[in-house]
Amino acid sequence: MSDDCVCRFLFDDLDIRGAFVRLGPVWREMVERRDYPLPALRLLGEMSATTVLLGDELKQPGRLTIQLRGNGPISLLVIDCNEQLQLRGMARCAGQAPGDSVPDLLGDGQLLLSLDVPAQREPYQSIVPLAGKSIGEVFENYLRQSDQLPARFFLAASRAAAAGLFLQKLPTAEQRDADGWTRIEALAATAKDTELLSLASEELLQRLFPEETVRLFAARPVAYHCPEDWEKVRALLRSLGPTEVYAALHEYGEVLVKDDICNREYRFDAPAIEELFRNSPAAPPPTLH
Repeated sequence: MSDDCVCRFLFDDLDIRGAFVRLGPVWREMVERRDYPLPALRLLGEMSATTVLLGDELKQPGRLTIQLRGNGPISLLVIDCNEQLQLRGMARCAGQAPGDSVPDLLGDGQLLLSLDVPAQREPYQSIVPLAGKSIGEVFENYLRQSDQLPARFFLAASRAAAAGLFLQKLPTAEQRDADGWTRIEALAATAKDTELLSLASEELLQRLFPEETVRLFAARPVAYHCPEDWEKVRALLRSLGPTEVYAALHEYGEVLVKDDICNREYRFDAPAIEELFRNSPAAPPPTLH
């Protein structure tokens, strides 16, 4: 398996499933031109890997959005991913923290998970308190509550790559092997960050579980997807109306719209704003001096 892929696997004899993802160019493109301190970058990378692992479960068109919000030096981590495993995300942070755990960096906060499936009338949303010292623990606790199935995440991130190994105990696992889950957990816990960030999936699984029968499924590619969308921004400005938009233009000499999640700016000068509202039934714009 190369970078920017997720690969599922199954322990046939144990009824334990898993998946492995490693992000390389996709991860580097996401954080390009973002001057995140290393602790924030690490958490964002681990959360990106986790979101892909969960997004790989989407069976129909939809978008999974995960946010961690807190009152610490990092106030927001947000990642979203669709059924095609097109990924984007960002962090909002200020200042340094005394440590690098989730409580140190996010303080008291919440995990917000939203699944928007067009075929369903209303998106599914879940909001729970942040519980755990690491990103892995946060999502293990969440899945324990939502799925009632034990799960483990082994995550790593650097400036060059992000990776995640996911394991979940299926309902009949104990009937197949009463000690199987304990054994697989212990073996997976020996994985080093350097191995998660560098080894191919086949090599990693062979290193961790040499005596287990592991069925590996075809890898799926992951892509960074944050295209320019001028028409969406124009629609936003039209929704605000000419009065508010022209007031901003008069005050600043231009209208600037920042797309934080894609790290992009959209700038509109006076002629562009005039063209935007040319056919608007509203009163003529104020004269600019």
